[in-house]
Amino acid sequence: MKRWAILTVLLYTLALLLLTVPVIQIAFAKWGVNNDHQTFKETVQVFAAWQYWLWLGVLVAGQLLLLLLPINIAEKRLPARRPLKTPIIVTAFFLANLFLAGITSILCAAFKEDGFLPFAFLSGNVDNPSTLDCFVGVIIPLFAFWLMWAAVFRRYTRSDDPDTLLQRITRWLLRGSILELLIAVPSHVIVRRRDDCCAPLGTFWGIATGISVMLLCFGPGVFFLFVERFQRLKPKSPDQNKPA
Repeated sequence: MKRWAILTVLLYTLALLLLTVPVIQIAFAKWGVNNDHQTFKETVQVFAAWQYWLWLGVLVAGQLLLLLLPINIAEKRLPARRPLKTPIIVTAFFLANLFLAGITSILCAAFKEDGFLPFAFLSGNVDNPSTLDCFVGVIIPLFAFWLMWAAVFRRYTRSDDPDTLLQRITRWLLRGSILELLIAVPSHVIVRRRDDCCAPLGTFWGIATGISVMLLCFGPGVFFLFVERFQRLKPKSPDQNKPA
């Protein structure tokens, strides 16, 4: 089962890598008010940025942790409630990212570059925020939203059986990513139609987050497809072939 989980994670990673360039090219094509665009050479330079690989690593790790519950279900070993806390924590983290990305997209669409001021305010340096200040300004609300969603899902670990919990997790992630994309995509169109400098980066982050989490929530379904296929191809034992 772990091999199929690894294969699912590899497919998810490959999908993210293959979608990176097309999504950037479409998001920053020549349809903005300035008719500027991101060249292919500029786009592939994203693979040299450590921030890209950090986010990719977070997504891949999240997918791997999210598959722990399906592995236990497939192997019919479901002890305790403690293992159920892991998918809850992972789900709360990605829902927090969706929530923050959606809010950022709305702020950028409404207030242009000033949409980033709340994050600078949280960092305590509004006048001339550094990269570290911006990072701190994003981490604070992200952590707050993470705790909020973790509290929302906490009661489900006590009441839901593992199958129901898994369905609930994937359903919330899928709905959350779709809702976030419905906010981020129009917001990106708005800021690209204006003479904005940094706002398109905020709305594009929303688009990238929505697509990444949407693909993430399909991981358990893909895993079970592999498991079902494996069970069909697995030769039956002599005891199973004996007539009852």
